[in-house]
Amino acid sequence: MRADRLVSLVLLLRRRGRLTADTLARELDVSTRTVLRDIEALSAAGVPVYAERGRHGGFALLPGFRTELTGLNHDEALALLAAGSGRGEQVFGLGSQLASAMRKVLDALPESHRATASDAARRFLVDPDTDLLSRRPAADEIPDTTMIEIRRAVLAGHKLRIHYEATGQTPRWRTVDPIGLVTVRDRGYLLATRSGADRTYRLSRVLAAEELPEAAQRPNQVDLDRIWQERSTQFLSGSDHLTVLVRVKPARREDLLDTALAVRAEEPDADGWLRLKVTFQDSRHAEWALWQLATDAEALTPQSLRTALRNRAEAIATRYGAPS
Repeated sequence: MRADRLVSLVLLLRRRGRLTADTLARELDVSTRTVLRDIEALSAAGVPVYAERGRHGGFALLPGFRTELTGLNHDEALALLAAGSGRGEQVFGLGSQLASAMRKVLDALPESHRATASDAARRFLVDPDTDLLSRRPAADEIPDTTMIEIRRAVLAGHKLRIHYEATGQTPRWRTVDPIGLVTVRDRGYLLATRSGADRTYRLSRVLAAEELPEAAQRPNQVDLDRIWQERSTQFLSGSDHLTVLVRVKPARREDLLDTALAVRAEEPDADGWLRLKVTFQDSRHAEWALWQLATDAEALTPQSLRTALRNRAEAIATRYGAPS
């Protein structure tokens, strides 16, 4: 434990320069006396740390001293930093260890890459806390070449041209200003703007992508967590969305959820089926999704959806009825 703290102390001094004992104690969550003992231990081990007296004094390292982390290229460091974004620091109770590792990664990068990697990691958000997708579907699949183009545009701050297939629409090309990338329970999203309007694109529906040379119109500083929360709230409160109470066979649960925007409640039914309160994009989307499940699901409410499904079934039965 102390060895990790000593490394963290060195990295803090390496990155931030002269720091007081009180500041180091706050950063490392230890007492000032512990910091002073650690400084003595570092000096005894040959680490060139020295004290500066006076009002603006503190502890510092001799210029030119740095730690080493070999075999780590820029993209690998970026991947680690991205893994530490969002709420990744809460995973498995390893918050302090992850923070220490992130400092080591940044310190080990060449000076020319350090700032860009740190800034770029802020463009990625991993598993934010949200009700938008309260389930864990299969991971999105997207060709590597397409993902590389998207990632390059996001990191470089360039406009992006995507061939996108929205639900129930013919695929078409769109030019967007990318803001960042978010993964939510194995689904990936591109946060962007288009002609100044907010847009969120499901990565698995991007059929092709091309990074453009023009600079994207976007803020230099970004809080992806806040943006995602705002868009999620707005998305789920859309006026066209339809919430449906559904009975479904347990074996078809995932098929139903794979077409839904959100699931608010779930409980077993008396006959072994499941009752779910599911939100769909609109009434047409809800009708299409439940039609795919045939008799393995039943919409209980709203009545308008039941009527639409019955009318569709009657039309099909009439079309394929016995010849006169």
